[in-house]
Amino acid sequence: MLSNFRTPLLILTTVVALALGACGGNKAKEIIGSADKLYEAARKASDNGNYRDAIAYYEALEARFPFSNPAKQGQLDLMYAYYRNAEPESAIDQADQFIRENPAHPRVDYAYYIKGLAQFERNPNFMERWFNADLSMRPPIDARKSFQAFQTLVERYPNSEYAPDSRQRMIFLRNRLAAYEVYVADYYLKRGAYVGAINRSKYTIENYDGAPQMQHALMIMSESYKRLGMADLAAETDKVIQTNYAGVSPDSVGKVGKEKWWKFW
Repeated sequence: MLSNFRTPLLILTTVVALALGACGGNKAKEIIGSADKLYEAARKASDNGNYRDAIAYYEALEARFPFSNPAKQGQLDLMYAYYRNAEPESAIDQADQFIRENPAHPRVDYAYYIKGLAQFERNPNFMERWFNADLSMRPPIDARKSFQAFQTLVERYPNSEYAPDSRQRMIFLRNRLAAYEVYVADYYLKRGAYVGAINRSKYTIENYDGAPQMQHALMIMSESYKRLGMADLAAETDKVIQTNYAGVSPDSVGKVGKEKWWKFW
């Protein structure tokens, strides 16, 4: 019964989406004149929060006047409109295209920023945010891509106006990535795959320095060494734990899922 209901609902949703897109496209076709007029209409729609129409105008601008100055700026504005219109894939594709075609553009840092934001927004989904789900068990594919985009921005353009926010988001993403690596390392430990547990823990320590999960990673390494009969390495790891985390309970480190994503806005 439920499957029978989903089919017409999917068809209706598709028809509505196509109709809305057609409306925006028709408005763009009505504007006859220069590239500046199309760009002005697009900016006005975007400023009013009407990103659907803004997208139609920007796309028309690119199609009609691809080599104009407004079209070049419109490419940057279009990726933002996609992002705000909850079209992350389109925003990422637009950003990648701009980066590929304009590597020396003075605002290419913005393209990296939007790319990072679009990936950032895809992880986690709304329901996971609402119920504070433990994200450490979920493969962080989008988080890793977002981290890479922000990292590229701050390394290549450290003085960019978007660098401070990117660094803050990287801290959250670093913790997210470290949490998953520790989760996998612990999984290996519990199943007797001690070499795998050690390698995952080492990777976490080497790549996500400063993340709250460092203590967990060291503890997994120590226990794995002990079960492999490597007493010297276990003792060295225990010494590192005592030096850096004396009196600190690993349970005092909160789960990454409880960090508030919406604190960035």
